[in-house]
Amino acid sequence: MMQSVEKMSWPQWMILLGALSLRYACHALALLLILPHEMQPGSVLPDLLLRHVPYVEWAARWNYLLWMVCYVPSALWIGRKDPQLFLRLVVTDGALALVRGLMIPLTGIGPVMGADINLIHPFSVWPALLAILNPLTAIGHNSAGVYLTKDLFFSGHIATTFLLYLFSRQFGKVSRIFLVLNLFTLAVVLLAHLHYAIDIIAAYSITYAVYRASAQCGMTFAWFWNPSWGGKDPQEARWSSPE
Repeated sequence: MMQSVEKMSWPQWMILLGALSLRYACHALALLLILPHEMQPGSVLPDLLLRHVPYVEWAARWNYLLWMVCYVPSALWIGRKDPQLFLRLVVTDGALALVRGLMIPLTGIGPVMGADINLIHPFSVWPALLAILNPLTAIGHNSAGVYLTKDLFFSGHIATTFLLYLFSRQFGKVSRIFLVLNLFTLAVVLLAHLHYAIDIIAAYSITYAVYRASAQCGMTFAWFWNPSWGGKDPQEARWSSPE
């Protein structure tokens, strides 16, 4: 059995590349569902909370970069500590992105602030998709802020950083850092007026539901487990999911 596992194990770089490619593909597919919705009319919602939260321009301008700083190093840290947990995180995060891509067109919520600019001035989907998928243009040219004004229900910023916290709980007290990063992201989302309060509440609820579903389905990745990642016997590797 050990020999067959060793024959089937993949190089570390191939596993990492495959996992990240899957996550990026889910992100791209979700955008394909979301971008056409940007050119449809949406309804503006009254929001009691945002009335009392000041708008901070720099938070709105740099929200994507701030999210990446909170998200990317944290996810890679989990990958370094527990590669199998990281793979489950990536698959769960991809599923969460697809759920979000389905829910945004169904809700039809209008922009939090300002005119519905993408309804007034429609754009071509494919150039917009490429601009958002490219991190350089997404950050440098604020492509996400330009083309995504109605990607609201539910908040991706909150969902992804909260998911990291949920996965980090098995590492003990260090999970408090992940919680702080999530709360920092929450502050940025509120100050930038990126989402309605209902988008934030839904993000926490739906993310936890997707997380629990991934735990219940018992995903394992022993079939391409490379012992060099952690020195563990593939037969002993298993998921741990704290309540």
